[in-house]
Amino acid sequence: MIEILYEDEYLVAVHKASGLLVHRSWLDRHETQFAMQMTRDAVGCHVFPVHRLDRPTSGVLLFTKSAETARALSEQMAAHRIDKHYLALVRGYIHEAGELDYPLKVELDEIADKMANKDKAPQDAITRYRPLAKVELPHPVGRYSTTRYSLMSLEPQTGRKHQLRRHMAHLRHPIVGDTTHGDGRHNQFFRDHFGMQRLWLIAKGLGFTHPVSGEAVWVEAPLESEWLTLFDAFGWSTDQQDYLIRS
Repeated sequence: MIEILYEDEYLVAVHKASGLLVHRSWLDRHETQFAMQMTRDAVGCHVFPVHRLDRPTSGVLLFTKSAETARALSEQMAAHRIDKHYLALVRGYIHEAGELDYPLKVELDEIADKMANKDKAPQDAITRYRPLAKVELPHPVGRYSTTRYSLMSLEPQTGRKHQLRRHMAHLRHPIVGDTTHGDGRHNQFFRDHFGMQRLWLIAKGLGFTHPVSGEAVWVEAPLESEWLTLFDAFGWSTDQQDYLIRS
């Protein structure tokens, strides 16, 4: 469920599968597999998470092998000096690139955040987006006789909880497979017609400055086979090279 994409003396980046938790959580006490534990076992030492990916999101997940390098990369993350690139499949057509600057209120968990301030002001949230491909399928979903989808490149400039999912929903183009902020009719269509049930969001690439060498590092995950199966059904290219953020 993980694949090592990059490793050196200080860092390790893995490809996390959709559905895999990053680390142990008391909210999911029944789970026995976690990306952090699996990465530790694969590299033979303790690892420290630099960032998080939602459980249903797949893609590049970065760890360090010491607390010091974790702090250095966390500072880059806080200063928005880490480039994060995602691909997402959304409902409807988006014809032009743009940037959404739409503040988001903190999403609180009913149990874990029950003591948190529920009146906290919305936080700045910025997402750049760009359409890559479009498809129209001859299947009715809702009141239309056909259904349309767009493949999007998404670049979050801030790191709010569920930012990409919430921003795309705000644009009225929710990410397919999003059971919290998405469109249940389209989620059901994908389950029934394609036999696929997942959030169609992948952390495709991550760029940062190496905390020790100072060199620029770029890590990119390949698309999982289910993406390529879907693209084939859409009549899109199934060549991984065509979806690289950076060659």
